[in-house]
Amino acid sequence: MSEDSTVPRETLTITDNRTGKSYEIPINHDTIRAADLRQIKVDPKEFGMMSYDPAFNNTASCISKVTFIDGDAGILRYRGYPIEDLAEKSTYLETAYLLLNGELPTPSQLKDWTYHVTHHTFIHESIKKFLDGFHYDAHPMGMMISTIAALSTFYHDAKDIFSAESRQKQTYRLIGKVPTIAAFSYRHTLGMPFVYPDNELSYPGNFLNMLFRTTEPKYRPNATLEHALDVLFILHADHEQNCSTNTIRGVGSSHVDPYSATAAAIAALYGPLHGGANEEVLHMLMQIGSIQKVPDFIKRVKTGEVKLMGFGHRVYKNYDPRARIIKHIAYEVFELMGKNPLLEIALECERIALEDEYFVKRKLYPNVDFYTGLIYQSMGFPMTMFPVLFAIPRTSGWIAQWEEMLLDPEQKIARPRQIYLGHNTRHYVPIDQRN
Repeated sequence: MSEDSTVPRETLTITDNRTGKSYEIPINHDTIRAADLRQIKVDPKEFGMMSYDPAFNNTASCISKVTFIDGDAGILRYRGYPIEDLAEKSTYLETAYLLLNGELPTPSQLKDWTYHVTHHTFIHESIKKFLDGFHYDAHPMGMMISTIAALSTFYHDAKDIFSAESRQKQTYRLIGKVPTIAAFSYRHTLGMPFVYPDNELSYPGNFLNMLFRTTEPKYRPNATLEHALDVLFILHADHEQNCSTNTIRGVGSSHVDPYSATAAAIAALYGPLHGGANEEVLHMLMQIGSIQKVPDFIKRVKTGEVKLMGFGHRVYKNYDPRARIIKHIAYEVFELMGKNPLLEIALECERIALEDEYFVKRKLYPNVDFYTGLIYQSMGFPMTMFPVLFAIPRTSGWIAQWEEMLLDPEQKIARPRQIYLGHNTRHYVPIDQRN
């Protein structure tokens, strides 16, 4: 054996047992390129080998530098910074700057960034009229999707997506206006007059002002609620290649404007399997009804009769690091607003599940949705607003991912393949000759 044959190579050797041929495929970052499989074929006329991966369980669709997740270890980092550090020491606007620019801002950069976002919070008066056109009981997420998409008709410069200056301006507009549109949607459902932004307040403080201000000449947000909302915004700012992020990358790959792409991402978030999961947790806790009924409910979960909502995650196979932080924030809110009556049921569900071999073996731990619904409900939000509260902070992550996709020379318009198992060629039969 030669000396060279003992040196490991960063390749994967595949033997096709149909033909006996072997293929050596390069490995980079523990990944092979799907296109390298195309060379594997029986007949030269064939398209070639494809990989089949419904729901992208094991497919990397991009190379990214934005967010890192280690699901087995329960690690989440934005641009290399642990989520725990950011939640404790940062603010949402600073974290948004980090996601979008790759580095934490200097004092002057943060001041400039905050100024520009803050001074793009007002929306065009015609957008107010657009919102007023919705039925009084329209879902706030439906209003959000439509209104964000409508912004593209107001800002025609947004179509110039390869201009850095234009992208920056749309970023200011989106991050600045999303809370305003969210708050206006909320007040529309209550039949209350809209409250204009107060640019002297912080980002979460201004949002609370637009939501809850009534007759006060000057709204002063409660510091505990303001801080809780800021931390929740940080925790929801980005989460790697989830359904809505994949959506904004896929839709954005057609080179549509960022408002249309963001509206598509919000639509993906609208689904109960994505942004609506915390609402499902509350429905479950209300269904259980009392702490005494938890053991029986857990038994029904184990037999497959019902699901334990808020436990388990597509990526995390450990305790969701965001859930630990949220649990601490929850107690701060409950101390101010009063304990949510569903809390004891939630804590008992968590205690039993973390000790039960059934859940431990399956690595089912509390996720970010398990406690957020309880917090939002205690803060006075109706369940219809839960996914909206998710969409506001996620906007910065979406834009960061969208811009990274645009500037990636390897990216093209998204166009996955399929395995066709339908009919072969069939000939049209006139209707009077069909059985």
